[in-house]
Amino acid sequence: MKSIFRLPLQRLSQNAFKMSQLSYKCHRYFSDCRFSEDHEWIQQTDDGKYIIGITDYAQDSLGEIVFVEFPEIGDAFNKGDVFGQIESVKAASELYMPVAGEVVEVNEKLNDEPGLVNSSPESDGWMIKVALNDDNELSSLMDTKQYNEYTEKLN
Repeated sequence: MKSIFRLPLQRLSQNAFKMSQLSYKCHRYFSDCRFSEDHEWIQQTDDGKYIIGITDYAQDSLGEIVFVEFPEIGDAFNKGDVFGQIESVKAASELYMPVAGEVVEVNEKLNDEPGLVNSSPESDGWMIKVALNDDNELSSLMDTKQYNEYTEKLN
């Protein structure tokens, strides 16, 4: 399945909200959030693991989320590997690992409430929790300012 995130993410709706009109923030811990060009975010949790989800920009582009497919706990992925799939009423897309790691938890709430990805993409709508292979991989990802500039260029 082809991912819309692997293209420069294009708007799927003519009336879509322009990301450049707001200051993008990762709601959990603001300054520590990192972003991939595929519009996934990653954030360290209190237990030293990392949660991964899609950005508000991505969920807005996809529209109403109706299904999220997760990997199994214990599955290991390299940076850039597909770890799942997300489907909306408009499109389906693969989810890509922003860093290498092993899945230690999945957000089971999304099985019953996939719309949490729309209503709270950087909080309750997180996808998976991982143990990283190498924390240094985080430095290859964008910070909030860089991600804002990146998404402004896509509009």
